[in-house]
Parts: sequence; structure tokens; C-alpha cells
Amino acid sequence: MSSLLHIINRLRRPKVLIRAARIGATEFRRERDLKRVLKTQSLPQPETGLPRLLAMEEELETTRRTEIAAYNVTRHVEVLTALLAEAQLLPRPLKSV
Repeated sequence: MSSLLHIINRLRRPKVLIRAARIGATEFRRERDLKRVLKTQSLPQPETGLPRLLAMEEELETTRRTEIAAYNVTRHVEVLTALLAEAQLLPRPLKSV
């Protein structure tokens, strides 16, 4: 799980995308939104949903960088929003004193 957090923390995206996703995360409702974003009938645990979201986001990022006409900014914000919201559900490693 800490590797997922490490990957998420290392994402470098345009500020406007991250800002929109952070705003969206405040209104994110797992039961309603995650099923739609992942296009699934059941809610996965964050540990299984996050890798799927990361793969989706990476594909959107690649499209953003290379195929401008096929890029869907709304979808990218939806996926980033879900990614940020789901990451908040992961257990955090304990800090050593």
C-alpha cells in the first residue's frame, strides 16, 4: 500500500488538473461516483481500485501529451478526483519517533 501512495505522491500533472481534482474530491461519493468512473457494478476495496485508477489516469495522461484531439479533460479530472479520494482511504504508515 505504501508503494501506491508513493506512486500517487510522485504524479506530476498540470496544476489546473490537480486543483480541479482536489475540489472534486470534496464532493466525491464512493458509492455513486466510483462505480461510474471505474464502469463497474460493485465497489472495489481501495487497494484494488487504485491500481485500476492509476492505469486509467496514465492512459489519459499519455493521450493528453500526444493525441490532443482524442483527449477528454473531463474524464481526466474525474479519474484524478477518484484517485485522490480513494488514496485518502488507504492506511497511512506510522511515523517513527
